Amino acid sequence: MELKIEIEEIRRLLEIEDIEFPKYATQILNLANQNAQATRPKVVGQVSELIKEFPGKTLQEWEEWYLERYPDSINEATKKILKMLDSFKETIDRIDEDMIKKWVKDLVVVKTFIGLRFQEAVLKRVAREFGLNYRPSMPKDEKKGIDGYIGNVPVSLKPITYKHKEMLAEKIDIDIIYYEKQKNGLKVSIPAELEGKLLKTP
Repeated sequence: MELKIEIEEIRRLLEIEDIEFPKYATQILNLANQNAQATRPKVVGQVSELIKEFPGKTLQEWEEWYLERYPDSINEATKKILKMLDSFKETIDRIDEDMIKKWVKDLVVVKTFIGLRFQEAVLKRVAREFGLNYRPSMPKDEKKGIDGYIGNVPVSLKPITYKHKEMLAEKIDIDIIYYEKQKNGLKVSIPAELEGKLLKTP
């Protein structure tokens, strides 16, 4: 048997008063908080650890116990979020239909294309690093696990998670360039053995 208890029900079970916010307010406040980093441990303490140390039982006791240790944390976090919201307001005033259209086009058209074609960007960037030419693979190459060539060296492009798998379903006998998708792009890892080959490639 499995039970799902949503946060609203947990509040009721613990007899904690529910707080009503206007529509979209919590989403906006969450975004402002993330950008301002207002509730990071350096501001409000490591609350997940502090609650374990808390010796009391009630919400009121926890509030008093916490505020004795971090008396300025709530006000400091509030000010950080308020400052970020002011920045949001300035930006919102600058957003018009043309800007929205550019953003939607970048999201729907450009980023979709990048997601499909980023492998070519990796090949091109690595080739440039070593002063070599590159070319994407042909269908006959892809059957062998080859994603492209840097100079005359065939390479495969794999996510970094592939590297850590204990048992791989396929055996690849060619050199692998590993990539990791990050917030603002890709982190690319070139194994030392492949680096040596590329340095020697005319």
